[in-house]
Parts: sequence; structure tokens; C-alpha cells
Amino acid sequence: MKSKSPSPPASQLDEGGAVKALAALAQAQRLRAFRALVVAGPDGLTPGAMAGQLGVAPSALSFHLKELAHAGLVSSEARGRNLIYRASFGQMNALLGYLTEHCCEGQPCEASPPVTCAVC
Repeated sequence: MKSKSPSPPASQLDEGGAVKALAALAQAQRLRAFRALVVAGPDGLTPGAMAGQLGVAPSALSFHLKELAHAGLVSSEARGRNLIYRASFGQMNALLGYLTEHCCEGQPCEASPPVTCAVC
């Protein structure tokens, strides 16, 4: 069963959603966890594998994953006795799109077209 995200759909990211996502990423352990999930791609990671990879206590990681999920940046799925966490690439791309939406006052620049993840 996949977790429900309290955030609006990625295509409808507004200022509040962007602030929530940026706030969730504005902590070193959460940023590392999110990046580990991005690297893992669609296969995701279990909390145990992530804790070992990041060298963080499982209880602390659980807190950080909860914050990332609240911001809509990660999702979880029960698989047997394990949870599998995955980066929400749509939300990540929506955040990048929100940040670059009015880049260079509409003139062509290095950020156009918007950056998107190759996994998506």
C-alpha cells in the first residue's frame, strides 16, 4: 500500500508546496536521504539499507523520512515486512519547474528547457 501525500499533485505545485519541500530539504540528513533515494531510482531503498548507507540511526532516519513524506518528496510502499521508500520524482521536477518558471524573464537561457530527471 503506497502512502498518501498531503501535498498537492506535482503538476500543481504552488508557493506553499515549494516552501514545504525546500524546508524539508534544508536539513543535512534529510537532504542526504533524499539524494540517496534519487540515486536508488525507482527501486527505492529500505530504511535499514538507507540507515547503513548514510551512517545514521534508524530512529533518526524514520523522523527524517516522515518529514520528506509530509513534503511529498518521498513515498513508501509496504513489501512484505519491509517498507520501500522512493523519491517522488514528479514532485522533485515540479519543485525545479517552480524555481525556474520565470527564469531570465522569459528569455532563452541555460535553464531552458526545464531540467527533468531521466528516470521520470
